[in-house]
Amino acid sequence: MAIGSMLRRRWLPEKSFPSYAYLPGRQPHPVRDPAGHSYNSEAMPLAAKASLDSDIFLWGLDLFNHGYYWEAHEAWEGLWQVAGRGAPLRTLFKGLILLSAAGVKIREGKQAAAIRHAGRAAALLRRVNTADHTFERALGMSPAGLAEHAEAAARIPAALLATVLGQPQPVFDFILGPSSGEGQSAGKKTNSHA
Repeated sequence: MAIGSMLRRRWLPEKSFPSYAYLPGRQPHPVRDPAGHSYNSEAMPLAAKASLDSDIFLWGLDLFNHGYYWEAHEAWEGLWQVAGRGAPLRTLFKGLILLSAAGVKIREGKQAAAIRHAGRAAALLRRVNTADHTFERALGMSPAGLAEHAEAAARIPAALLATVLGQPQPVFDFILGPSSGEGQSAGKKTNSHA
């Protein structure tokens, strides 16, 4: 099955995706360039605290699952910055950020950089303590399982389809998200798809 044809659930369906999936050097920088999709706008409020229940985390999941890897990296970076130093949550966010960077590199066709980022992500994800299954519920898989997916994706290049510049394209054969609908705010739609 082609990666792009998998049904991908939305965690924040009321939020619109950016007008393009940024690839460095190919489109205007989303934040710094006046033609960028997020120039002079704050798509999400800055994180006050790091949380797997936050809209920022869920927005990062939506972006990642739908092939907006640079944008997912940016969403999760705000959470990483406010997470406590040395905290398992900070390690998890850094692993997700590096996995997003691997997605960008895969899209760019830069295999060596993709392998490096995916390997660093996997090493961090394997360090995350999962004794209480909080991270597993938030991701829909264990961090160690995600580490295995990261390494496999870097080893076996995705069969990328020819796409219009800026069109998002998922490159990973897994979908991240809360298991059993957990982690969703009351009243949020959960059955919408992009």
